[in-house]
Amino acid sequence: MDANWWRDAVVYEVYVRSFADSDGDGTGDLAGLRSRLGYLAELGIDAVWTTPWYRSPMVDGGYDVEDHREVDPLFGSDYDVPELVAEAHRLGLRVLIDVVPNHTSDHHRWFRAALAAGPGSPERARYHFRPGRG
Repeated sequence: MDANWWRDAVVYEVYVRSFADSDGDGTGDLAGLRSRLGYLAELGIDAVWTTPWYRSPMVDGGYDVEDHREVDPLFGSDYDVPELVAEAHRLGLRVLIDVVPNHTSDHHRWFRAALAAGPGSPERARYHFRPGRG
């Protein structure tokens, strides 16, 4: 595998939530994206870059991640990911997932632990806290 494949690659970004709805609920999902990969491959792209699909309260379009290890039910389930990746690879496409390790929701277990632990704690070291205005 060429480590520099991306230098001349055509990458197509997909906002999963609005791209393709597989179940008719009005929200795009991973199964919907998978169903359209053939069309994307026909465009001649090399990779699909997806916006976050992690569990999130969706206050910030999915960038406010509650759990980086789970697919948000809005987009399907954890079982949809290997199917999406397998279909993409079958079509010669790579899949890039927008990983947002420096963003968490106020629902994230680490953030809740940081609030509970208080100033000076190891839990607080994961975040930048500033004094409030009063």
